Amino acid sequence: MSVWDEVVGQESAVAMLHASATRPEAMTHAWLLTGPPGSGRSVAARAFAAALQCEQGGCGTCHACTTTLAGTHPDVTLLATDKVVITIDEVRDLVGTAARTPTQGRWRVIVVEDADRMAERTTNLLLKSIEEPPPHTVWVLCAPSVQDVLPTIRSRCRAVVLRVPPAEAVAGLLVRRDGVDPDVALTAARAAQSHVGMARRLARDTGARERRSAVLGLARRIRGVGDAVLAAGELVDVAKQEAAAATEERDAAEKAELLRALGVADGEPLPPKLRSQVKQLEESQKRRATRRQRDVLDRAMLDLLSLYRDVLVLQLGADVDPVNGEQAGTVRDLARDSTPEQTIRRMDAIAVARQRLDGNVAPLLACEAMTIALRPQG
Repeated sequence: MSVWDEVVGQESAVAMLHASATRPEAMTHAWLLTGPPGSGRSVAARAFAAALQCEQGGCGTCHACTTTLAGTHPDVTLLATDKVVITIDEVRDLVGTAARTPTQGRWRVIVVEDADRMAERTTNLLLKSIEEPPPHTVWVLCAPSVQDVLPTIRSRCRAVVLRVPPAEAVAGLLVRRDGVDPDVALTAARAAQSHVGMARRLARDTGARERRSAVLGLARRIRGVGDAVLAAGELVDVAKQEAAAATEERDAAEKAELLRALGVADGEPLPPKLRSQVKQLEESQKRRATRRQRDVLDRAMLDLLSLYRDVLVLQLGADVDPVNGEQAGTVRDLARDSTPEQTIRRMDAIAVARQRLDGNVAPLLACEAMTIALRPQG
C-alpha cells in the first residue's frame, strides 16, 4: 500500500514527486501541478503532502500518511473553494499559516486547489511567500494549465504536468478500491472520459447514469427552435435542482451553526445588529450554489461534446473506441442525418457555450444559443 495508489496513469509525475519527497537535493519549496479536469491534480497534491510528512516517503499506513490523506494533519492545510473565486481573505490566512513552523510534521504544507480561481491581486498576495518561503514550508498549487496562473507565480514554481489517465487505469482503480463490476467500471470510465471522480459517481449511482442518458437524449429530441428552447430550459432546471440538492442541507447546517455561535436560539427573532453576518453567510452560500450550477451545466456540455465526438468518429470511419458505447443507436442516427462539417459546427457551438458560461453569461442564454445550434440543418 502507498499514498500513490490512487494517482492512476501518472507514472512520470509520481516518479518526480516521490523522488523529491525522499531526496532533499531534489526538493523545492513551490510546486505547480497542472492537468485537465479529472486527471487527479488534487489527489496527487494530497499524496505528495503525505509523502513529504512520511519518514518513508509515502508508505500509506503510518500516522503521518493517514492523517494527511484524511485532512486532519495539523501541518497540512488544504484550500479547496466551492465558490466562484478564492477570496483575498482566504489567501491572507494561508500566508499567515505558511509563516509558522511545523508542530509535528517534517514540513508545513499548503495545498491550494483551483489556484486559477484567484484574481490577480489575490495571487500577488502569495508572491512573496512563494518567492521567499520559510525554510520548512512547501506550497503546492493546482490548476488546469500553467497559463491559468500568473507568470510571476509559475516562474517560481516547479511544474508537474498530469495527463488524462487511460480509461482502463481508471476502471482498474474502481474495481480495486470500490469493488465495482469490471464491465460497469470500464463503461463508467469511458463515459466520464477518465475523470476519476465522475467515473466513480457513474459507476455507483444509478441516478447519475440516468441523468447523463437524459442529457444525451436531448440531441435526438431537438428538431427545431421550439425543441431547442425547451431543451435549454430543461438543462438549466436540472442544474438548479442538482445544485440545490447538493447545497441545501449544508446551507441549513451552516446557518444553524452561525446562529448558535451568535447566541440566537431556535425560533428567536434575529436582532438587527446581527443581520449583516447572516446576510454575509447567505451571499457566500449563493455564490457556492452558482458555481455548483455552472459545474453541473459544464459537465452536461462535456457529455454532449463526447456524443458528437463519437458521431464524428463514425462519420470519418476512425478506428478508435467510442466514449458512449451504450448510445450506439443515437450515434448512428445522428451520423446518418448530418455531415462531418455539421458535426464539427455543433461541437464548436458547445465549446462556445462553455466559454460563455465561464465568462458569466446567463446560463439560460448560453444554453439556448447552444441547443439552437444543435438542431438539424437542412
